[in-house]
Amino acid sequence: MLALLASGSSRSSSNNKLAESENAAQNSNNMSWGTELWDQNDNLAIHTNRGIDALEKYANFLRDRVAIETEYAGKLRRLVKNYQPKKKEEEDNEFTSMQAFRNLLKEVGDLAGQREVVSESLQLQIIAGVTLLSKTLREERKKCLSDGATLQQNLTTQLSSLDRAKRNYEKAYRDSEKAVDSYKRADMDLNLSRAEVERYKNVMTSKIQQSDDAKNEYANQLQKTNNLQQQHFSMLLPAVLNRLQELDEKRTRGFREFIVGAADVESSVAPIIARCMEGIVKAGESINEKEDTFKVIERYQSGFTPPRDIPFEDLSKLDPDAVQDSHYSNSTSNHLTMRGTMSANKLKKRVGIFNIFGSNKEDFSDLPPNQRRKKLQAKIAELQQKISQETNARDGLMKMKIVYEANSSLGNPMTVEGQLNESEHKLEKLKVDLKKYQGFLEKASQVPVATSSPQANRNQLQNGHRTSRHSNGSADDHHEDGDDQPDDAGSLSSSASPESGLGTSHTSLPGSGQGSANENAIGEDTYYETEVETLNPLGTCRALYPFEASSEGSIPMNEGEELQVIEIDQGDGWTRVRRANNSNGWDEGFVPTSYIECTLYA
Repeated sequence: MLALLASGSSRSSSNNKLAESENAAQNSNNMSWGTELWDQNDNLAIHTNRGIDALEKYANFLRDRVAIETEYAGKLRRLVKNYQPKKKEEEDNEFTSMQAFRNLLKEVGDLAGQREVVSESLQLQIIAGVTLLSKTLREERKKCLSDGATLQQNLTTQLSSLDRAKRNYEKAYRDSEKAVDSYKRADMDLNLSRAEVERYKNVMTSKIQQSDDAKNEYANQLQKTNNLQQQHFSMLLPAVLNRLQELDEKRTRGFREFIVGAADVESSVAPIIARCMEGIVKAGESINEKEDTFKVIERYQSGFTPPRDIPFEDLSKLDPDAVQDSHYSNSTSNHLTMRGTMSANKLKKRVGIFNIFGSNKEDFSDLPPNQRRKKLQAKIAELQQKISQETNARDGLMKMKIVYEANSSLGNPMTVEGQLNESEHKLEKLKVDLKKYQGFLEKASQVPVATSSPQANRNQLQNGHRTSRHSNGSADDHHEDGDDQPDDAGSLSSSASPESGLGTSHTSLPGSGQGSANENAIGEDTYYETEVETLNPLGTCRALYPFEASSEGSIPMNEGEELQVIEIDQGDGWTRVRRANNSNGWDEGFVPTSYIECTLYA
């Protein structure tokens, strides 16, 4: 019951406040400064000046806030930069905790960007508007006060004229009264001659006339003063005061809009800031202590078995030479067993926070078995990637050479001969290195691993059946046994990495797959002879930017121009296109792939 009474009282109070505000708004519409405050010109001048000062104070507040936002954003960015993982810590990025911290830094950087957006928006939208409005209001107020002062000066001048006319009339009236009294006394005095009496009469008549003239002037000035005063207080001054009222309302309305606008600026970035917070929470939730524990085991597992029990040696049954050999054997065994675990402080180099396995040998033979195999596998993967990149580059050069040979107007094939020879040399060297490291891995795989180690089971799976990811997203199985190894050229014709600057090819060149170099050359010759004859369009493309042909084999194009695609990018960054020319023929050549938008036929 009490709750119902309280809610009813609250609703009644809110309704009363709403009604009061509506009544106040209605009354304010019917009231104006010109009629209600006709005699408060000085106070209104002071009030409008204080209002503009308050607006400028708000502008200064915003400037200080913008400075704080800018400084805060800058410090956040410096904080993110200072805590970015160093190059020596890159190996630790595989741990979920380090990945989460890196994502956290990214989100904090985004937060700094949003604070910069707030700072810039406040500066450009709010502060600029407040400054302009304040300047305009001061100019308008100055003009209103000047007009009001002019009106007041005119009224004061007229009142002064009325006062002078009244004083003149009063003096003339007194003089005329004296002249009348003097004439009456002279007319009753029998001792005065008629001429003297006539003189008094003439003086009386003159004074009466002067009094009448002064009276008329006073009446005229009084009428003018009353008219001016009525017009001043009913029309002229109210107009000036109403202009001051409009000026003050404009300031108040602007104050409201600027405060709301500043809040809108803050609200506009709130969803992005909320997403940054969600990203930080997601980064924290992505940390998996079990996964990190497994990765630590996988990284540092040496593959050695713990030392066995030391047998009891009965010195009475052994000769001194046998005792020394046994002691040496135990020392060596303990040293090998503990290497990479307890005796890690003896290593010369430590990379990263957790990596204690370093090697200065080409075949990593100074590392424990598991770590050696991992290093060799990483080196083989690196060489395979380099071979893939170099293969794509060679295929692109070979394709360009064949096209030049088929159509000499596109370019001189000898210009790419030197690059092609250099690419072939690099490719052969990489293949030799790959074979060498595959041999190292094969030898390392023959070293037995402790059966009690979890890493041993994983290595057996990896050594017997390894999976690698190709550019098309499919997983191909590669056996690492020496007899099951595919040919180098075939096993390495995968996609190019971003480091090479070569894009991913959508079609494979003949000869880039498995097979010998001779088979590749034969297959490529046959392919390009057929292709030059047909060259059916594979789709269309539109030029995103204008391109000026500056090298042999390329053709210029204008922005928005439609062309036919006859060969797509093979990884060298160029796409072959053609278009109709004025002589009912075709212009063919290469354009940068990044300059066009392709639409291929299904």
